[in-house]
Amino acid sequence: MTSSVGVDGSRPELSVVIPVYNEAEILESSVAQLVADLEGVAQDFEVILAENGSSDDTVALGAAISRGEPRVQMFSHPAPNYGGALREGIMRARGRFVVCEEIDLCDSDFHRRAVALLRDDVAELVVGSKAMKGANDSRPVFRRLATRVYNGVLRLTLGFKGTDTHGLKAFQRDRLLAVVDSCLVEHDVFASELVIRAQRVNHRVLEIPVQIEEKRAPSVGLVRRVPKVLRNLGQLMVAIHATPERRSDERRPVAAKPPEDDA
Repeated sequence: MTSSVGVDGSRPELSVVIPVYNEAEILESSVAQLVADLEGVAQDFEVILAENGSSDDTVALGAAISRGEPRVQMFSHPAPNYGGALREGIMRARGRFVVCEEIDLCDSDFHRRAVALLRDDVAELVVGSKAMKGANDSRPVFRRLATRVYNGVLRLTLGFKGTDTHGLKAFQRDRLLAVVDSCLVEHDVFASELVIRAQRVNHRVLEIPVQIEEKRAPSVGLVRRVPKVLRNLGQLMVAIHATPERRSDERRPVAAKPPEDDA
């Protein structure tokens, strides 16, 4: 983990954290477009590629991108673990605001709307919902149905108040870091735990509709993911009911380490 403020005292306004797993096919083009779009969103920003267990050329390509574009960094989480990689990326982020992105989405419209809401302090956490009124989800019907069933289970079992937890999110880093620190379950349900815990300690959470059009099929198929998600969902229910959340003034201290060059 790194300090949120750089060695020279500088701090970008925005950090965009993207877990990547076997994304060699679209990594270069997606990051190039993202960087170009972010120049219209924030005066200074960083992109953090949270690689986790890739077996293709993702690591080599990410390293080459970082060498050519200093605003892009990459580190490697030791195993395929979406939530673990996302959590580590958030802890490494230095920005005042953090956007959690997906490499196959990189939704510049969400970036602009969410950052504007955070700047105006309208919300502390903005969730891009694929399921609320006004959203347009062009994924296959079974994936859209799975999203609704999953979030329905969260509402019934954990008191989730909303329509979506997984996908695009943006938040005020200093205010939500204690919630990130409270999260216990990783993999696919980390994002859900983050949103639910933020709600439970009365952080201002706002959903906004998003337009979802993926650039490629999921790297792991829905059928293969279901058993793992169900196991992690059971762990999430235990974790939420057994472990209290913390707000920013309750966060346990974490010793800062100097940045590591993992790319």
